[in-house]
Amino acid sequence: MFPTKEMLIYTRCIMPILLLYASFCHAQVDSSYIQPYSHELSIKPHVYYKFTSLTHEIDDNREITYMPNNPASIGLGVTYKNYSISGGYGFGFMRDKKRGDTKALDFQYHYYGRKFIADIFFQQYKGFYKDEDEEKDVYEIFPDIKVIQYGIHGQYVFNNKQFSYKAAFNQSEKQLKSAGSWQIGGGLYYNEIQSDSTLHLNEYNKLRNYQLSISGGYVYNWVINRHVFVSGGVSVGFNLGIENTSDFKKVEISPSVFPRIAAGYNADDWTVSLSFVVNRMYVTRTNSLELIFDTANMQMSFIKRFDVAPKFMKKIKYIN
Repeated sequence: MFPTKEMLIYTRCIMPILLLYASFCHAQVDSSYIQPYSHELSIKPHVYYKFTSLTHEIDDNREITYMPNNPASIGLGVTYKNYSISGGYGFGFMRDKKRGDTKALDFQYHYYGRKFIADIFFQQYKGFYKDEDEEKDVYEIFPDIKVIQYGIHGQYVFNNKQFSYKAAFNQSEKQLKSAGSWQIGGGLYYNEIQSDSTLHLNEYNKLRNYQLSISGGYVYNWVINRHVFVSGGVSVGFNLGIENTSDFKKVEISPSVFPRIAAGYNADDWTVSLSFVVNRMYVTRTNSLELIFDTANMQMSFIKRFDVAPKFMKKIKYIN
């Protein structure tokens, strides 16, 4: 699936915002709470699974959840000083063919800075399934359902001198003592759902939605001992949504929830970690139709750190 016009517009809008975030992320820290790793090089093999599901809430308190059948991915990341690159690939054998075929383009970027965090979503999914009888391994396939979400979400971290998102989610530094922080921010989203016959959205069977999100919450890093940590936080907000940018009279107000959880074991030169990032938002919420997007990224990582990088890496010249 190729980038659409809306995707290109979001790219042009998002990149200047990220550059602005980066320019404000340098801050002094309390060294009794946060310790950067001094290693020059780190290598990070990881397994991750990301998706966007669609939940249809029906009037009689029933829910139908449509899931994509995209495989888990295997990836590799390399960090040299302040420069990082990573990539991954989902192999077809890592999914159950009984659940149908999903065509997916899913780019999620989760940036963890000192003062700011940011999340970017470029997602296009076509082809979903739902469990008919999970015990008997029976599924109903819906190749006509298509889901699109483009968005950016950012938040300011107030206690940035004692609390570290980097320690919990990318392990570039270590949380020495337990600490937490309040956070506040918001986001912009474009959502779209299409269905030939499964979902009766409107006369066109196509629903578009633009949302402005305002959210706040709390996050905490719990240092159990010098090796083990657990991190958890959630942001709760409300979204203002419209179906047409030329008509601001029909504004829908809906809730959103954005939890993050991580846990791991830190040795002196290696780390094993597990993290979950989930973003739930109501695409539409009326008396006759209630649709929910759940965007998730689950990752298991092993990080090996090296005091000295290979000589060829030191010869690489970067343009700032």
